[in-house]
Amino acid sequence: MSPAASASASTIAADSASGHHHLKIEGYSSLKALPNVRRLSSCPFTVGGHRWRIDCYPNGERETSAGHVSVFLALDENVAGKVTTSFRFSFKADKPRLFFGRKNKKATLAPQPSLAAREFASEDGIGLPTFAKWEALEQSRHLKHDSFTIRCDIVVVNGYKVRNAEKPAPNVVRVPPSDLNQHLGGLLLAGKGADVVFEAGGETFAAHRCVLAARSPVFSAELFGSMKEGSTNDLVRIDGMEAQVFKALLCFVYTDSLPEMKKEEEDTMFQHLLVAADMYSMERLKLICEDKLCKYIDVGTVANILALAEAHHCHVLTLFSWPEGKSDGSYGQRWLRASKRKLPLCCEGVVRHALAYLVQGLIVLQMGIHTFYHQRSKVQRLLPEFYVYPSSG
Repeated sequence: MSPAASASASTIAADSASGHHHLKIEGYSSLKALPNVRRLSSCPFTVGGHRWRIDCYPNGERETSAGHVSVFLALDENVAGKVTTSFRFSFKADKPRLFFGRKNKKATLAPQPSLAAREFASEDGIGLPTFAKWEALEQSRHLKHDSFTIRCDIVVVNGYKVRNAEKPAPNVVRVPPSDLNQHLGGLLLAGKGADVVFEAGGETFAAHRCVLAARSPVFSAELFGSMKEGSTNDLVRIDGMEAQVFKALLCFVYTDSLPEMKKEEEDTMFQHLLVAADMYSMERLKLICEDKLCKYIDVGTVANILALAEAHHCHVLTLFSWPEGKSDGSYGQRWLRASKRKLPLCCEGVVRHALAYLVQGLIVLQMGIHTFYHQRSKVQRLLPEFYVYPSSG
């Protein structure tokens, strides 16, 4: 058997420092008269722990570069070895103009490319003999009021560091996903340590006060408020809730998930669970039910779901309950007939009155405002108890 292949890695990182310096040249037209080899130097500045200066020759640093501005970077100190540096000369960028300012149509000189890393000895100067030609500079926007500013960007490389690449910690132990929900679900099924019993739909359910209180502020108030002094044998009756609905609610309290349901029962079950979730202030369960019910809206269910959404403040579900159909209004007419059968059974008081305006708005959307006012008597016959009479104005 051949030995297992080994792998390793390392990193080389530059120990560098960077900076820049601006050199402003004023009285350009006068300085052009200087002989070419006449040097003007900036004040010394420090980058990367070394002292530097910029040497400028307004008429070139030699005869062959006459008629140009020459610029050089110089190491303004004595060093034992050599200093590795890369640099670039350019013109200082203009300040951004306000949007209503006059646009400067003069040309911009392209910045010189960065030079390759160079080694500077004591008092060495390296640069560009033909940095900017007079004619080009004078026609550019960089020359203003007989002055211009040169920028020099510098990167000093002080050395290199070599280090081994950090290896990620090996996965020695495979950690399984959390199974807390399974343990709590088992605790609910076994009833071990239960200290409260609920009765719903003729069935009883043993549960644990602390778990219920941790998951629902309503359970917390009931079980550790008015019932705190009671014995552990107290029976809490849940009126108006079917046994399978309360069982599903307990399952969600303990496991944060719902039990499996028959496909044909999901619509009704989620409606009941939404009511239960709102009753016990379990917002996550309420949103889950709202999301599920959005997928079950049709002509046969829209009235009940819309009333449910309005009563329990489910705004997304309310929007999804608005009819969408053919332009001929056939879907809207079926929706209205279904609403006539179901709305009176599930809406009371304010909800019923609010739905009256909503139904009329849906009719207008389906028929169009012109058709609605010509056929409002037909609409009134469809939904006499919900029709909102238009004002005489």
